[in-house]
Order: sequence, then structure tokens, then C-alpha cells
Amino acid sequence: MPAPHSLIDIGVNLTNRRFAGEHGDILQRAAAAGVESVVITGTDMASSRAAAQLCAQDFALPCYCTGGIHPHAAKTCDSAQLQQLEQLAQLPAVVAIGETGLDFNRDFSPRPQQIRAFEAQLALAARCKLPVFMHERDSHSHFKAIVKQYRDQLAGAVVHCFTGSRTALFDYLDLDLHIGITGWICDERRGGELQQLVRHIPLQRLMLETDAPYLPPRTMSPKPRNGRNEPAFLPYVLAAVEQHRPESAAQIAAATSDTARRFFRF
Repeated sequence: MPAPHSLIDIGVNLTNRRFAGEHGDILQRAAAAGVESVVITGTDMASSRAAAQLCAQDFALPCYCTGGIHPHAAKTCDSAQLQQLEQLAQLPAVVAIGETGLDFNRDFSPRPQQIRAFEAQLALAARCKLPVFMHERDSHSHFKAIVKQYRDQLAGAVVHCFTGSRTALFDYLDLDLHIGITGWICDERRGGELQQLVRHIPLQRLMLETDAPYLPPRTMSPKPRNGRNEPAFLPYVLAAVEQHRPESAAQIAAATSDTARRFFRF
């Protein structure tokens, strides 16, 4: 395990069934690894409510959450759900709208419905004066065009788990978006382009996340037997980012954590 630094994990799917009954232990391990707080990701109304409920519990570290409807679930997004989401967004624990965006890779929801749900949640974030936690996969041109329409109205926006191209990165930076980096950067098979691009992200726009239970860092040795990622593994993401940037791990940890506190306003 890399040396601990004070870190904030901006994307943890803690309501995922792979974590059922283990929330306390998982967050205890995270705290021991130097994680000072986490943002639990909401991906539909059920998980967004569950995330807010977790935030009300007394864990080893503070928990915050997002509330939103992932593009995979966009086909369920209707006016009733949007109204429920707006009510949920009034809770102090809810620090962003999302996870929302576009995913033209899997197309679990029809693209027109993804676009409508994304636009509705951007408008909601603007009304609620909350930042947006965004997902983009194989949809860069459509995604960029939609975000550009709403950007001036948004308190902030982060492209979470960025794995895109150089063109996409610079387009998102031009829109004054923040960029979330996960264990994808630790993957020697798929992460080569990201390893080259991460140095171009201004330090004040960079944040770190695990996206647990997904994307366990392949630099871990030994690797988790169950193949499950968790917030305690965030130091491996930090270590990989450090390898491809000029700053030290301590500088990156301090800057990304400060950015997360300001972005999510906690």
C-alpha cells in the first residue's frame, strides 16, 4: 500500500449490492488508508435515496452523496422522478446532481431518452445551484454540445471516470469542467492514453475517485481476491497519477482534496 495521504474519494458506488452489510468496515478501512471523506454516487432514484440514508449514519468518516439518474436508467426518468430528485436535492448530504450524462457504448436506454434525461438533470442542477457529476462514454460530440448549452448556468461540473481522448479532454477543459481520475490509470492494458493525458489536466481541475466496486487498481499486489474495488484503494490511484505528473503525491493529494471540498462545498 502506498504511503497514506489525506484524500477525498469523489465517486463510490457504496449502495452497490457487493457492499451490502459491510459499509462500516469498508469506511473504517478507507479512513485507515487516509481517505478523509467520500461522495456516494446515486445512479437512480432507489440508489440516490439509499445513498442519502447512508450519509445519515455514523461512520468512521464523513459521507456525502449525489442524487441522479444514470444514462443506463434514463428510460425510467419521467416528470415524477425528476420531482422526487428535486426534493432529494434539498437534503444537506446531497452535494451534486448525478450521475447523469450519456453512454452511447452500451445504449441500455435509447439515445433520445438519454439526451432528455441529461438535459432535464442539467436544468435541475441549475435550479438547485448544485454541481453536476457526469458520465460520458462514446458520446463526446453530443455530450459536449449539451453541456455547452447549460454550462453558464451550472455551479460546477465534473466528468467522472474520464477515459476519453485528447480531443475530449481539451474540449472539457475549455468548458471549465473538472476531471475525475480512477483506477483506469493503473491499467497497463487500457490506461496508456490516460497516463499520457493526465499531465495536461490543470491541478486545480483534477479530482480522484475509485468508482468502487468497479475498476480495482491493477497495480495492487496482491490484488483483492474478490475483484472488488473499495475506497481504501484510492492511494493506488494517487500513486499512478504521481508517476505521470510533475508534482509529488503529497502535493496532488492536498490539491485534489482541496478542490473536492470547494467543488462539492463541504
